[in-house]
Amino acid sequence: MKSLHTLAAIAAGLSLSLTAAAQEQATTASSTGSHRPIPLSDQMFRKSIWRQVDLREKQNKPMFSEGKEISRVILEAVRRGELQAYKNDSLTSTLTPTEVQTNSSYIDAVDKLSADEIAAGFKPESGGGGDDWGATTPKKPVAKKVPKLNAAGKPMKDRKGKVIMVNAPAAATVAAAPKPAGNEYRPKDIYEMEIKEDMIFDKKRSRMYHDIKSITLLVPSTLASNTSGIEKPIGTFKYSDLVKVFRANPQNAIWFNAENDAQHKNLADAFELWLFNSYITKVSNAGDSRLDDIYGGAQQGILAAQQTSADLIEYEYNLWSF
Repeated sequence: MKSLHTLAAIAAGLSLSLTAAAQEQATTASSTGSHRPIPLSDQMFRKSIWRQVDLREKQNKPMFSEGKEISRVILEAVRRGELQAYKNDSLTSTLTPTEVQTNSSYIDAVDKLSADEIAAGFKPESGGGGDDWGATTPKKPVAKKVPKLNAAGKPMKDRKGKVIMVNAPAAATVAAAPKPAGNEYRPKDIYEMEIKEDMIFDKKRSRMYHDIKSITLLVPSTLASNTSGIEKPIGTFKYSDLVKVFRANPQNAIWFNAENDAQHKNLADAFELWLFNSYITKVSNAGDSRLDDIYGGAQQGILAAQQTSADLIEYEYNLWSF
């Protein structure tokens, strides 16, 4: 009897541990954005890496072909409600489609009048394009008189028999349609992306994996319409959600094969095969600092990115050295 109770207790313990492990893996997959999550127990080495992708580069142009830009595919999926956007790569705070549209729009700059133009008589509201000389203040419109009506709708008269006249009610003003927040950037203007990945060595399969977590669309700082002069995030998207969107839209979500039109690839396959070029901008550190901040400048950051990439390759190579 004691042995039976012992076996039952062991079986119950194994069942609970398997359930807990399944819950842990499911939570990890849904919260981190990983498409193929690797169990924590199989991770011998992990490093979070942020990479910058310039879609204008020759190697990246296949996912930025005319009319089928990856930025277009993503933003159209957000408008259709197929894709959820997040504020940053922590993937905790969400954005509405309207907020994403606002982030991907800009307001035309208003031409300001110079001091000489103002002294010459131009008014700021004219924008410098009209002649305000001799402009007079418009007269206040005279109120129109109408007969005062009784409850039966007939004109009322005073004791002398004259029709009582009153001011006509002011016409209801029609509310002007709200002006748009600005002009949306063209998909071709959004050529900067940031990829967050975990570089993981899976000890069970004895190989290094690039586990992409999220992709962020950025408004480049070099655009003339981006008056802030800095890169502005439009939205961050879980990679697992993006794979579903890419697979569901095979006609548009393509990696363009310039050598053979019959062999275009899906964007999901392009990321799996790592058919793009990127450079490292940040590696997980205690201060959450970018490489150019750590090494004191953009040029030093580029050199540090090349060195970091070489160090990671060397680390993977040394795992096989005995």
